[in-house]
Amino acid sequence: MRAVVQRVSSAAVTTDGAMIGQISQGLLILLGVAKGDTTEDGIWLAQKIANLRIFPDDSEKLNFSVLDHHGEVMVVSQFTLIASTRKGTRPSFNEAAPPELANPLYEAFCRQMQELSGRPVTTGKFGAHMTVQLENDGPVTLVIDSMLRE
Repeated sequence: MRAVVQRVSSAAVTTDGAMIGQISQGLLILLGVAKGDTTEDGIWLAQKIANLRIFPDDSEKLNFSVLDHHGEVMVVSQFTLIASTRKGTRPSFNEAAPPELANPLYEAFCRQMQELSGRPVTTGKFGAHMTVQLENDGPVTLVIDSMLRE
């Protein structure tokens, strides 16, 4: 699994002209599921993200996690994160997990994030065309890959 984690002041996701979710201060997580990913990858990734110290303390040092900060979490599926651009200019999505494998892993990741945070997790709509609006705070943006464990 690969995640783009953004610290946000706010974020919203819309599909079919309707807003289906929004959060205030917290994390927007774009999540891609690759072939070969497992539930254990999702557990590792959720724990890593939930405990990342990317929120500032009173001295402006990044010492607090989203859990410490009591921030909100939004997770949006994004298979394009698994793209390969090695050859040519058209991305290859061959390593992205097919929907019947990716969706259960995406949902399990969302449940894990909810369990860790003790708060509802806002989500996009798996497989849908979505518009995501965000106000990146910092900006703070990290890419984390469960295969690399970094």
